[in-house]
Amino acid sequence: MRLDDERESNNIEDIRGQSGGGGRMPLRIGGIGGVILVLGALYFGVDPQVVLNLLQGGGTTDSGSSQTVAQAPSPQDDAQKQFISRILASTEDVWSSYFQQMGRTYHDPHLVLFSGGANSACGYAQTSVGPFYCPADQKVYLDLGFFKELQDRLGAGGDFARAYVVAHEVGHHVQNELGIMQQVNREGGTGQSGASSLSVRVELQADCFAGVWAKRANDAKSILQTGDVEQGLNAAAAVGDDRLEKQAQGYVVPDSFTHGTSAQRVTWFRRGLTYGDIGHCDTFNAPTL
Repeated sequence: MRLDDERESNNIEDIRGQSGGGGRMPLRIGGIGGVILVLGALYFGVDPQVVLNLLQGGGTTDSGSSQTVAQAPSPQDDAQKQFISRILASTEDVWSSYFQQMGRTYHDPHLVLFSGGANSACGYAQTSVGPFYCPADQKVYLDLGFFKELQDRLGAGGDFARAYVVAHEVGHHVQNELGIMQQVNREGGTGQSGASSLSVRVELQADCFAGVWAKRANDAKSILQTGDVEQGLNAAAAVGDDRLEKQAQGYVVPDSFTHGTSAQRVTWFRRGLTYGDIGHCDTFNAPTL
């Protein structure tokens, strides 16, 4: 990706090297937030039921000896921070312009870099949860160590793979800004699962929004290089429910899907990349996903 001359975002909060700002508290995230955290659990091979128990108030952790030790940033992490900051800035520019065209105002999210664990308005989350967006404080939370897991464990490396992860989480913020999350919660929330569930439709739309960002950012500044699109599509495929379940347990249970299959995630990400228009990202009224 060509980002060397791009600006960095002012909306990065770096709390790496800290223990997350205090003792542990229950992880209570309603609606979309909880579903995002369950995806993070699947990313890292954690039993999603553990996360679900926490979401339902069935478990807490304390500040005892089991607390995750935060790691100080490495030079490599600092380079990744700069990269992520530039990606975030690009999403700010694209979505601010897009919202202005719609006669609306886009409010930039903050991105929190943490190591070990972090307190959010949605509760305390450990690194094993993976990247997530918390609608209660409008922040994206990311441990840069996730990208090593993405590359080494899931086989999805490269700059655009990392950019896709950030853009997907920002896509959830766009949903929040547009009132989509609130509407979904009024219609029963995302606590359900299944191949055509609201959870899946929310996640596939965030994938499509990530593609919209990439298309518009590239049209404006030609940031994509040869092979970048393939990296992004590979990352989308790597985190499909079917592939993650197959890797984690050896078989696939469609009734448990919350984010869509690899093929669906690639399809909707590609759709955003092709059209660059959120009008083509209506997963909720799509007859087939």
